[in-house]
Amino acid sequence: MVVGGEGCCPTMDLLRSEPMQLVQLIIPMESAHRTISYLGDLGLFQFKDLNVEKSPFQRTYATQIKRCGEMARKLRFLKEQMTKAGFTPSTRTTMGSNINLDELEVKLGELEAELAEMNTNTEKLQRSYNELLEYKLVLQKAGEFFHSAQNSATAQHKELEEHAHGERSIDSPLLLEQEAFADPSKQVKLGFVSGLVAREKSMAFERFLFRATRGNVFLKQVVVENPVIDPVSGTEVEKNVFVIFYSGERAKNKILKICDAFGANRYPFTDDIGKQYEMITEVSGKLSELKTTVDVGQLHRANLLQTIGYEFDQWNLLVKKEKFIYHTLNMLSIDVTKKCLVGEGWCPVYASSQIQNQLHRATLDSNSQVGAIFQVLHTTELPPTYFRTNKFTSAFQEIVDAYGVAKYQEVNPGVFTIVTFPFLFAVMFGDWGHGICLLLATLYFILREKKLSSQKLGDIMEMTFGGRYVIMMMALFSIYTGFIYNEFFSVPFEIFGRSAYGCRDLSCRDATTIGLIKVRDAYPFGVDPKWHGTRSELPFLNSLKMKMSILLGVAQMNLGIILSYFNGKFFKNDVNVWHQFVPQMIFLNSLFGYLSLLIIVKWCTGSQADLYHVMIYMFLSPTDDLGENQLFIGQKYLQLLLVSLALVAVPWMLFPKPFLLKKQHEERHRGQLYAMLDSTDDSFELETHNHSHGHEEFEFSEVFVHQLIHTIEFVLGAVSNTASYLRLWALSLAHSELSSVFYDKVLLLAMGFNNIIILVIGIVVFIFATVGVLLVMETLSAFLHALRLHWVEFQNKFYEGDGYKFSPFSFGLISEDED
Repeated sequence: MVVGGEGCCPTMDLLRSEPMQLVQLIIPMESAHRTISYLGDLGLFQFKDLNVEKSPFQRTYATQIKRCGEMARKLRFLKEQMTKAGFTPSTRTTMGSNINLDELEVKLGELEAELAEMNTNTEKLQRSYNELLEYKLVLQKAGEFFHSAQNSATAQHKELEEHAHGERSIDSPLLLEQEAFADPSKQVKLGFVSGLVAREKSMAFERFLFRATRGNVFLKQVVVENPVIDPVSGTEVEKNVFVIFYSGERAKNKILKICDAFGANRYPFTDDIGKQYEMITEVSGKLSELKTTVDVGQLHRANLLQTIGYEFDQWNLLVKKEKFIYHTLNMLSIDVTKKCLVGEGWCPVYASSQIQNQLHRATLDSNSQVGAIFQVLHTTELPPTYFRTNKFTSAFQEIVDAYGVAKYQEVNPGVFTIVTFPFLFAVMFGDWGHGICLLLATLYFILREKKLSSQKLGDIMEMTFGGRYVIMMMALFSIYTGFIYNEFFSVPFEIFGRSAYGCRDLSCRDATTIGLIKVRDAYPFGVDPKWHGTRSELPFLNSLKMKMSILLGVAQMNLGIILSYFNGKFFKNDVNVWHQFVPQMIFLNSLFGYLSLLIIVKWCTGSQADLYHVMIYMFLSPTDDLGENQLFIGQKYLQLLLVSLALVAVPWMLFPKPFLLKKQHEERHRGQLYAMLDSTDDSFELETHNHSHGHEEFEFSEVFVHQLIHTIEFVLGAVSNTASYLRLWALSLAHSELSSVFYDKVLLLAMGFNNIIILVIGIVVFIFATVGVLLVMETLSAFLHALRLHWVEFQNKFYEGDGYKFSPFSFGLISEDED
């Protein structure tokens, strides 16, 4: 591990995690808050909780956290008010507005009280305004009804008088005359109730009135054209104005109860036309005054919320930081003198000087008489894993971490994943036309990453944006493998020169099955374009891609086993080197390393040997002559040697390791290995890693069973994992055939009709099929298969992945949604 100079960051090294150290901080009480704040700005110290046994309410700074929680509630209230009013917190901050927590607490309390009072007043004024609006509607609609009724009554009265002065007819109703000339004081006076009821309830309202009063009411309803805002609910409702005439106090009581039950708003009304006009004038004046008052209140509220919006983000960040600081202070223990706080935590070795600088700065800024103490502790605890990544490597590291976080300083597969992951994806997705489409899509995200990183994207878009550099590498490798396969949307091109094949004569110009002969040197790069469309294209590409998949798989599995050697050497674990790495290399390469050699020899010599037959009878009849399947001299004896080595490798993996581990355990208890503890920190960490369970009872049976399972898993896995790499061949073939079908059966078929409409439809279908199936579904499919090959086939050869991430105390990790 290369570590940079004192006080400066090292060159990024992804192969092994950063060296970590356990540190104790002793911080005076007067500078504790500022110290934690500065460490949060630095973001390179992970605190350990030294008060695990205490509940959150028993901790020292529980009151301050409760106070911050209350301020956060007030900020949420302010944000809700801004959202309702259509404001968003502005990124613009008021210059020189450095506010401390005490001032902010007072200010937030005043703002909350002021807004709450404004809301109450506005609500009351708005309700009064809506009630007056409804009252005005009642006065207008009911006034029209009374006016028309009075005109009708006057006309009827005149008609009766004319009848009285004229000749009486035998048909004239006597009762009508008697009624007309009766004494007014003896006539029955009807009462009435007026108001508004929701239109959807009006039919039920009418039926209920009729049944409750047994038909002894007269109801008149008038539809209000536009919806009105209900004073109670504050929502727009379609309503009818009603007037109910009744006789008697009992009927009146029933009517009032029914109105209340149906939520009908009642308003006083007079049948005196003069008073009606006076009331309408009075209500209109009040409405005008209320409207002015409400508008002034709303403007004042909007100005206040806009002012809050300018500083909201700053206030919100301050409260979250303070809450974060007090949560961290609660993880520290108080010294017996109660004059200082003691904290423990992990930090990278290279960050020691930076942390000490921040401690010194906090001491000066808080005018403390005593400085904080930085002390490195020796421990047997496994440190956290910390890789320094950037925006390019972070996505690849996340792919590895999704499987499991690397154990402290074991080999990190993320380094190799940067190349192998997009390459294996491209083997399954080889088409340089599709690769260019993927590249253009991801370049959009890369070129606009500053703008997009500050926006809220959907779940799928967020994942795509986060993996933009992974997709870019996948696209570049797909273009490369597309050139090798010579496929551009399944169409071959003579990019790197002319085809090596030609016709015997001009008459076979269009021949695709016979008549082609080799007329010049082999096509310089990739598959010869003449293979496309021939009868032997599929068998040829099948054979090529299948053998290529095995070669790539064996190479990657060998890489995984070699990395286990580097792990063993780094941790000085000779047992794993000699009794795990060596037999595994022998077993894998005796079988599938030999198969890879046969594939290369067959390609180079052009032999017709059947490799299936060779591999099967290598075990079934190892002494038989190979005959026509012999590829080179001495092959039979080499196979006998390889079979013998493979058979020896299995017990070599199984038996020695458990006995050696038992021997080491016994020697350690006799004190023969304790000398390692007196050397450097590295050897101390090594002792921790190798012998963390040294003082426990050694269960030989458990260790042996574990080794037996591991051996069986490797032996069977060597076969199944090699077969698993054939997915590279299968998906590559499926991608190529789907692309060919879309091109031949959609695009070329549409071109053959010589019809512009059919051609446009064909092009649209081809584009949608290519994007939907090949660029979305096939991309996802190839991505998942490449992920499986890395997690299962590659990483299980060396990667334990049972570590835990370094999670430093950092203000940069404060999320927007944190309460």
